Amino acid sequence: MLNRFYGLFSKDIGIDLGTANSLVYVRGRGIVINEPSVVAVNQKTGQIVAIGADAKKMVGRTPGYITAIRPLVEGIISDFEVTEEMLRYFIQKVHGAKFSAFPRPRVVIGIPSEVTEVERRAVEDAAKNAGAREVFLVEEPMAAAIGIRLPIQDPVGSMIVDVGGGTTDIAVISLGGIVVSKNLRIAGDRLSEDIIRFARDEYKLLLGERTAEDLKIAIGSAIELEDPLEATMRGRDLITGLPKEVVVDDAEIRRAMSHSVRQLVAATKGAIEATPPELVADIMHRGIALVGGGALLRGLDQLLAEETSIPVELAEDPLTAVVRGTGIILENIDGLADVLTSSAIVGRVPNAQRRLA
Repeated sequence: MLNRFYGLFSKDIGIDLGTANSLVYVRGRGIVINEPSVVAVNQKTGQIVAIGADAKKMVGRTPGYITAIRPLVEGIISDFEVTEEMLRYFIQKVHGAKFSAFPRPRVVIGIPSEVTEVERRAVEDAAKNAGAREVFLVEEPMAAAIGIRLPIQDPVGSMIVDVGGGTTDIAVISLGGIVVSKNLRIAGDRLSEDIIRFARDEYKLLLGERTAEDLKIAIGSAIELEDPLEATMRGRDLITGLPKEVVVDDAEIRRAMSHSVRQLVAATKGAIEATPPELVADIMHRGIALVGGGALLRGLDQLLAEETSIPVELAEDPLTAVVRGTGIILENIDGLADVLTSSAIVGRVPNAQRRLA
């Protein structure tokens, strides 16, 4: 009865709780929020100053007592209280002031594969403390596969590579379950760190996080480009302490990221090697689906295809694949209950308890 009451005043939501960006899907409306996973905190008072896009604008530009925090590191909650505040902000923003006294939505949240039970429970608790009445968790590669409409419940093998901000999730899916999975702590953020390290070592130039990310987007690539690209790298000279700018090309940035990209390729090949032969045959025929923000790195799909000898297809709108998957689960939460991993599914399907083991 209480659930029905809250349902009158609440909108069920799906959340892709990412290291770099968080996206929110509202049942019946689609994706309504796409903001950076950044929270600005006043260290003097402990108060939240800004969340999301407003907080990201403050990165590297705030007084000493205001700190811009990423509450998730490599897909895992590193600051429970700040994550809770960020989730509360999303829930309130979805419902607006009109419903601010009553929002108790059901929430589906995407989490990295291979997280521990403690890490999984932290996400559930943060969401419940933020106002959710029921929390359902789904592994991000599974959510992404659902989001791009792969036939996850059929007896065929589907392979997905989800390159996010903090982690890369690689999974082979068949009959509604993940057969093989690999979670790699190498993704978009690591590539930005590689560029910062390159600038420091090669040019004695200190770059900011946002500048490195902008360079990666502007001229970053995984393979040699037909048309070379150039960009200006601006930062602080580590020797003189004065501003300095250097023109770099795509080959230099590619070299800076090459080690991390090679590790990503090796992990993908490792997942294929661990896959049963029948499923490998399916994957060779159907190809590998590439999703996530990091999938937009120029030529990454071509490099993976060359190294694995399997066709690789960049999904349409790869950034939103996971959150679209959570939305589809919301629309059919009973029919897709056995893809969920949270305690809220116990009793919904006979094998729910087994899947929690």
